[in-house]
Amino acid sequence: THTHTQIGREYWERNQLQTSNNNLTKERDHLQTSYNTLTKERDQLQTSYNTLTKERDQLTNCSWQKFESSWYFLSTETKTWKESRQDCLKRGADLVIINSDMEQVREREVWIGLTDSVSEGTWKWVDGTPLTNPRYWNDHQPDSGDPSGEEDCVEIHKDWIFPLKAWNDMPCDWKLNWICEKVV
Repeated sequence: THTHTQIGREYWERNQLQTSNNNLTKERDHLQTSYNTLTKERDQLQTSYNTLTKERDQLTNCSWQKFESSWYFLSTETKTWKESRQDCLKRGADLVIINSDMEQVREREVWIGLTDSVSEGTWKWVDGTPLTNPRYWNDHQPDSGDPSGEEDCVEIHKDWIFPLKAWNDMPCDWKLNWICEKVV
């Protein structure tokens, strides 16, 4: 038979073990929470690192040029207006919005971020702002002169005599070079 002393010691030991177990369980839960938090932070840092690396690579690519507060990407291939815009968006940019004469002067035909595809005759930039300064249109443009009558996208046409009067409306499915703009 157990003596009172033995029973008391066993009870005490069991109580100590239970307390120790409870403390270890709490510590384990705390460590698991810390591990989960650190894992989440690591994943967020990895995502940020990947994004910054991608942006750095794009900006240091010789195709990107800096002017005032924007970076510009000049394509070397040709795509439709919509495909060109998708390419810009993938690069964290959008088709160029012309705000100055310097942005206007280019050496080849390129898509810019101006369209009236939403509402015929209402020209808007890709950021949704309306065209308020139409001075860069070439004479007799926009004209919807394609036989289909659908010329909803705008190019800068390099071959006209006056580089500051070089906008031309074109069918959006024609394939041209394009310019992306990333504002910094």
